[in-house]
Amino acid sequence: MDNDNNKENINLADNSEDVEKVLAVVVRRRKTIPQKCMKIFNKMTELELIQLRFKKCTKIKLHDSTIFRTFNGAITKKCINSYLRQYYVPNFDFIQKINFYKNNYERYQRSNEKQWYDNDFIKWKILPGSLSLVVAGCFGEINVNEKRLFRAAQYGNDTEIKNLASEGMDMNTRHPMGWTALHVASINSRLGVVKALLKAGADPDLGDDFINIQRTAIEKGLHSMNVLMVREEEFSNRLNNRATFQGFTALHYAVLADDVEVIEALLEGGANPLKENDAGHRPSDYAREGDVKNMLLKYAVKFDEIQKQREADERRRFPIEMRLKEHIVGQEGPIAIVAAAIRRKENGWADDEHPLVFLFLGSSGIGKTELAKQLARYIHKDKQNAFIRLDMSEYQEKHEVAKLIGAPPGYIGHDDGGQLTKRLKKFPNAVVLFDEVDKAHPDVLTVLLQLFDEGRLTDGKGRTIMCKDAVFVMTSNLASDEIAEYAIQLRKEAEEINKNKYKMEGKGEDNASMTEQVTVSRDFKEEVVQPILKRHFRRDEFLGRINEIVYFLPFSQSELLKLVTKELDYWKKRAFEKHGIELTWDPEVAAALADGYDVHYGARSIKYEVERRLISQIAAGHEQGVVTPGCAVKIKVTWPKSDGSTKTETHSTLNLHVRQKGQKDFVEVDHYDAYVADNIFI
Repeated sequence: MDNDNNKENINLADNSEDVEKVLAVVVRRRKTIPQKCMKIFNKMTELELIQLRFKKCTKIKLHDSTIFRTFNGAITKKCINSYLRQYYVPNFDFIQKINFYKNNYERYQRSNEKQWYDNDFIKWKILPGSLSLVVAGCFGEINVNEKRLFRAAQYGNDTEIKNLASEGMDMNTRHPMGWTALHVASINSRLGVVKALLKAGADPDLGDDFINIQRTAIEKGLHSMNVLMVREEEFSNRLNNRATFQGFTALHYAVLADDVEVIEALLEGGANPLKENDAGHRPSDYAREGDVKNMLLKYAVKFDEIQKQREADERRRFPIEMRLKEHIVGQEGPIAIVAAAIRRKENGWADDEHPLVFLFLGSSGIGKTELAKQLARYIHKDKQNAFIRLDMSEYQEKHEVAKLIGAPPGYIGHDDGGQLTKRLKKFPNAVVLFDEVDKAHPDVLTVLLQLFDEGRLTDGKGRTIMCKDAVFVMTSNLASDEIAEYAIQLRKEAEEINKNKYKMEGKGEDNASMTEQVTVSRDFKEEVVQPILKRHFRRDEFLGRINEIVYFLPFSQSELLKLVTKELDYWKKRAFEKHGIELTWDPEVAAALADGYDVHYGARSIKYEVERRLISQIAAGHEQGVVTPGCAVKIKVTWPKSDGSTKTETHSTLNLHVRQKGQKDFVEVDHYDAYVADNIFI
C-alpha cells in the first residue's frame, strides 16, 4: 500500500480545485506539503481557502505540537517545518482560527519586527499546526481571562499578569488539567511573571493536580493524545511524558528547569523547600549537585527554623486545649492529660527513644475516638495518611497477626505487606488508633509490646520500620460500667456540695453550678480499674509501656445540653440546605431531649433521641404535605402537669408549629411523638 502511495501522482493543475487532492495525498503519505505545491496556495484568496472545508474527523498527522509554544520572538525554523501528528480535526473556519493566532502573536511580538504571517509560504506551512492548537483549546472549558492568565505566564508577559491582578483575577486559578499559572511560569523560566504572580497573591506551595498522561486522560474522559497535546502546548514540552507530577509545587518545577533566579524568587516569596509531592520527594531531591542544591538546603534549614518559631507562637496564642475543645464536648480531664503529654513532646521535654502511648477508658460514644482524630489533625494539619485507624476486633484470632505485620515468606499475601507496617512506612510519625484493643488476640499484644517499647516494628519481609515519633492511642470499654457509676456518684456529691455552698451564701439552689470538675481518685484507679486491666491483659509489662491511662467520664447535665444543641444545629443546617426549611426551637426543647441520655451509649443516645422524637415528626409532616419547602418550623415542648412533681421527673411531648411560606402565624400540627407511641403499648 505504501508503494502505491509513493507512486501516486501529485502534479497539480494551476487551480484551487486540486488543493484538496494534494492534502489527501499528504495525509496518506504522512508528509508535509511539497514546496512545489506552494504556488497554488499563494494564489488562493481567503474566501477560496474557506471553501476547502475539511470534513469532520478527517485524520491529519500533526508532526509538531510545539509550533506556537512561543510568541516572544521570531518563529524558528523548527516551528515552521512542522511535521504532522495523528489527530482528528473538526470542521473549523480556517481563516478565523489563523487570525486568532495572528492576534496572539501581535500581542507578544516586538513592534519593529515584521509580521510572520505576511509570508504566504509560512502561513500555509503552519496551517496544520494551527489546527492542532484549535483542537487542543477545546479540551477544557476556560474563560477568556483564564486563557489570558495562562498564556501570559507561558510567554512571559508580566504586564498582562499585573493587568489581570488589577481586574481581580484569582492568581491561583487552575487549568482544567490541574496546574496553576505559577507552575507554568516556573517550568518555562519566566522570572518576571513569577515575581508578578507572587506579588499578586499566588500561593507558591500549591501542588499540581495533573498526574500523568494516562491517568489524567482517564479521569478527564479524554484520549491520551489529547492530554499530551495540551500538556505540551499549554504547559511545557520539556518534561518526560511518562513521569507523574501530582503534588509538584512551583519550586519543584523550577528545580526541574534548573533556573537559579526563579528558584531564588520563589524561596524569597515564601515557597516551602520542605514541601513534598505526592511521591514524598522534596524539591532538593530533583536538584543537581551544585549551587541549586546548596541553595535549597540552606533555605530548608532557615525555613525550618522560621516554621518552628511560627508554630511556637501559634501554640502560645491558641493552646492545644482550646483547639481540642472546639470539636469535643466536655471531657476536660482527658483533654488536659493528652494536651500536657503532647506539649512535652513538642517542646523537647519527652523521651525521644520511645513513642507516646495512651489508653483511653470509658463507655461507648463518649469521645475517645474523636479525641484521637482531633489529635492527629492538630499535630499533622490534615495531612493525608497522618491518622491510622485499626479496628482490633478484626484481630481476634492468632493467625490474624499476619494481617498486622504481613505474612511470612512462602505464605499467601507475603508480597502485600501488613496493614500496619505498610501504612507506618509511608507515615512513620502518624497518630495510630487501636480501637477496642481489648478484643485483640494476646499474640497481637505481643507485637504491640515491641512497638510501644522501642518504637520499631519488623514486617513479614524482615524490614524494620522506625516510628519513635508516632503517637499510639488504644481505646477500650474495660471497666466502663465501674467508671460510669463512680463518676455519677462523684457528680452527685459535687452537686450537693455546690448547693450547700450557694445556700450558705444566700444565692439559692437554682444558681448552683453543675459543672464542677470531677477527678478520678488514685484509690479508685488502683483498687478498681487496675485489677480489671491486669485480669484481662495478663501482663504487667504491657501496661507498663503505657504513658497515660485516660478516663472518660459520662456527660454532665450542662454537657448534655451542649450535645443536644449541637445536634439540633446540624439538623437546622441540613433542613435549610436540602429542603429550604427554617428550623427553630424553644430553649426547653434541649432539656426535654437530654432526658433520653443513656450512660452506656454516650452521645449516640442523644443523636438517636433527636432523630426518634423530633426528626421523625418533621419527616411525617413532610410526607403528608404539612411541612413544605420554604416553610418555617418551630419546635415547642409540653410538660405534663403533675402534683408535687418537677418537669424533669416526667416525660415531655414535642409539638411542631408550622408557618407556611407567605403567612405570618405559626399553626400547630398533629404530631407523632415516638415516646408517646411507645408508651401506648406498654
